[in-house]
Amino acid sequence: MDDRREGTEPGCAEEGPALSPDEERLLDELGISGAARRLFLGQAAAGGLGLLALAMLAKEEAAFAAVVASPGSVAAPPVPLENAVRVTLKINGATRTLEVDSRTVLLDALRERLELTGTKKGCDQGQCGACTVLVDGRRVLSCLTLAATLDGREVTTIEGLAKGDQLHPMQAAFIRHDAFQCGYCTPGQICSAVALLAEARRGEASHVTEDVSSGTTRLTDDEIRERMSGNLCRCGAYPGIVAAVQEVHSGKQAARTWRYADPQELARVRREDADEAV
Repeated sequence: MDDRREGTEPGCAEEGPALSPDEERLLDELGISGAARRLFLGQAAAGGLGLLALAMLAKEEAAFAAVVASPGSVAAPPVPLENAVRVTLKINGATRTLEVDSRTVLLDALRERLELTGTKKGCDQGQCGACTVLVDGRRVLSCLTLAATLDGREVTTIEGLAKGDQLHPMQAAFIRHDAFQCGYCTPGQICSAVALLAEARRGEASHVTEDVSSGTTRLTDDEIRERMSGNLCRCGAYPGIVAAVQEVHSGKQAARTWRYADPQELARVRREDADEAV
């Protein structure tokens, strides 16, 4: 006796769980059988997963809302911490108290707990400089700095450099000299450049400083390149960065390092491209 159900190919096991006689009778009354039945079961499963996802999303949103706190209050994480440490920081002029895991780095505390996402996570190994911020006026790599070590310290991120709608001179210079392209490394570049000027005023020497006994350091282009070498720009906007730092350092508008190509230059480049294509 061939007990295979209609709609099932020979040699293939039937998909879906076995149904009771009552269930089969109900599906027959609804006109659902074979491929239609499998579609029905799939849609029912998808609907259940969708409801579960919505419930989990609502739970996550409620937990996130509990984390966001006003300045001066304690921002507690949504789940208990095994190595909880309470840290009070003055961030961009506002005092914030956080409960963080003792292993939490400053970068994650800024981005994940305080929603200050201007500071970027690049290599996460202290090599690219995208996460550079200022701690008590000195530049640090926030991806390598434990938040627990900064209790009572003052942290300035890219969000804290401008005064309202008035840009910091370094920010304005970066725009004027086209010192960024994709912009991902720019927050770290600007914070590093601001600290660089303070280092020069204090007379701190670099590897290329000729007179290390001087009370201040004159920032030549080589000095700027050396001191900014820890901040990588994969777009290659280094000439604009050097010009922007030099302008703010000298207080004089530096010569623009870029210009638009004229029609003759564009025509020449197009001819060269066409010749290479051939």
